[in-house]
Amino acid sequence: MSCCCCCVCPAQETVAIVENCGKFSHIAHPGFNCLLCCLGASVAGSLSLRVQQLDVKCETKTKDNVFVNLVVSVQYQVQREAVYDAYYRLTDSRQQISAYVFDEVRAAVPKMSLDDTYELKDEIAKGIKDALAKSMSEYGYLIIHVLVNDIEPAHKVKEAMNEINAARRMRVAAAEKAEAEKVAVVKSAEAEAEAKFLQGQGIARQRQAIISGLRDSVSDFQNGVVDISSKEVLSLMLLTQYFDTLKDLGAHNRASTVFLNHAPGGVNDIANQIRGAFMEANAAGLPGSSGAGPSLPPKKTA
Repeated sequence: MSCCCCCVCPAQETVAIVENCGKFSHIAHPGFNCLLCCLGASVAGSLSLRVQQLDVKCETKTKDNVFVNLVVSVQYQVQREAVYDAYYRLTDSRQQISAYVFDEVRAAVPKMSLDDTYELKDEIAKGIKDALAKSMSEYGYLIIHVLVNDIEPAHKVKEAMNEINAARRMRVAAAEKAEAEKVAVVKSAEAEAEAKFLQGQGIARQRQAIISGLRDSVSDFQNGVVDISSKEVLSLMLLTQYFDTLKDLGAHNRASTVFLNHAPGGVNDIANQIRGAFMEANAAGLPGSSGAGPSLPPKKTA
């Protein structure tokens, strides 16, 4: 705002207070205004009609005995029709607004816990705005917005809150990990059970095929060679299987060491042991044991 001896030029959105010999005369609006300097007219001061912001930092205590610092931003404006009240009735508007903010914050926050303070900051701002609007309107000020921009507890309290949150998340992560491991173990057990079931079916079919093959081999051998008993045919087949086993063990690169009785009578001993087992089972009357070996067809004579 420019001012000379006999004129005043307030800037846009600014008004000047003109007094005549110390008494209020009129309000000079933006632009060129003449002053009767010879009659004692002078500019006492000026007021901005723009929206202004005041940041107030207030320290208080919550219900759970935690000291916090709240930063409250108040946006206010001088009402055009109440410039006289705004200039003459209030000495320091910023100090007056700060006092109301301190009073409202220290009346509301001690009734809340720290978590509620974070959650209900809009309620705190609304309470401050209502109190300021009611009191400052008498002095020509309009309260536009009140914002609680920051709630800052002590550093140790912030670290403790972060640790609590981290522990809660770790607990949830551990529970999810355990559940995943449980599902993996259950699925592995189910797969293993299914594999063993299929393996058992395969072994049972293999044994059935071996028995059928032995029966067919003995029958074919007896048909081709006369005057030979089933015992001799079975011994010959066991000897053949014995040599086939030795051949497979020698041809396999990763075969383990196996100790066997390699004497010529070893195969005969094995045959005798198998035959003796069948005979003992037959003598004991076990179900399914009807003889000393596989069932053979009747011997044909030439």
